[in-house]
Amino acid sequence: MKCPLTERGCGGCIELSAPYGEHLRRKQAAVRKLFPDALPIVGMENPCHYRGKVLSTFANGRSGLYSGIYAAGSHRVLSVRDCILHDRRADEIVGISREILAASGREVLLTLVTPSAELPDAKALTAQIVRKCPDVRSVVQNINPRKTSAVLGFKEIVLYGPGYIDDVLMGMKFRISSRSFYQVNSRQTEKLYGKALALAELTGREEVLDAYCGVGTIGILAAKHAAHVTGVEFNADAVKNAAVNARLNGLENIDFLRGDAGRVLAEKQLSADTLFVDPPRSGCERPFLEALCAAMPQKIVYISCCPETQARDIKLLSSRGYRLESVQPVDMFPWTAHVETVGMLSLTKRQT
Repeated sequence: MKCPLTERGCGGCIELSAPYGEHLRRKQAAVRKLFPDALPIVGMENPCHYRGKVLSTFANGRSGLYSGIYAAGSHRVLSVRDCILHDRRADEIVGISREILAASGREVLLTLVTPSAELPDAKALTAQIVRKCPDVRSVVQNINPRKTSAVLGFKEIVLYGPGYIDDVLMGMKFRISSRSFYQVNSRQTEKLYGKALALAELTGREEVLDAYCGVGTIGILAAKHAAHVTGVEFNADAVKNAAVNARLNGLENIDFLRGDAGRVLAEKQLSADTLFVDPPRSGCERPFLEALCAAMPQKIVYISCCPETQARDIKLLSSRGYRLESVQPVDMFPWTAHVETVGMLSLTKRQT
């Protein structure tokens, strides 16, 4: 497989010249350098066009308005009309939006992200997009005046529809807004979370804690198999979304707390039989790990998007009486360098 964007500095995909099986073997080898007994990696049946969330940057060029993605390590926009990772319908909608915007003579950053609240003819622009793309349920203007690498700002204006979409994952319904964290590869997400739940071996009697819970995805999936689930998340908007998602699924055995996971765990003296944790790429913060060790859940299911920081954290947990039982790699992002891992640890001895 060959992509012309690679030669132009895209940097999004790697090893496209090798078969997908070889790509998986290299990821497996990288994980086993950190976890020698890691299980065989879970790949995709069709490792293309899997990204359900697509951000496309708009820019003016010599021939007019074009859209695409940033070249690696820069703010130079590469024109993209059909990416092998993007959902095809998403790229089609971007293309239609590009044509409408070019005709209107405005420069914007789509999703729609604008540097200020000013967006002339916003209603007419939105109406054209919806008319040509009837499967677009909602259009939101996100305002980001910051001159940083952050794509999204904190203020939003709903231009059309309810301001969110709904998705079904493993039989459960989730409401997603533009600023919600939600895995972009839904097919592999079901495999990832399925492995996490299988490793937890919930019986319906457990008290479960879901740390760094985001919009409550893992905790809500676990609630079907547990006595009670408590989710902890620092982002206030995410906590609100998580509570809505619990109601959408008719769950009464799950609650969400807003705050720093380590502080909440220590100050509220939360106890759990099983703990799920899915931290950012930087891994778990040391105060959280200390509070976790003090709480002493019998099982820890650690989902990670960075095996290196996961290995660091597991080393600390292992020194505090936990034993790593298994590690399952999952290829969430084929043709990229990223791999997700699920580790399960059990408590073997109490701290003295």
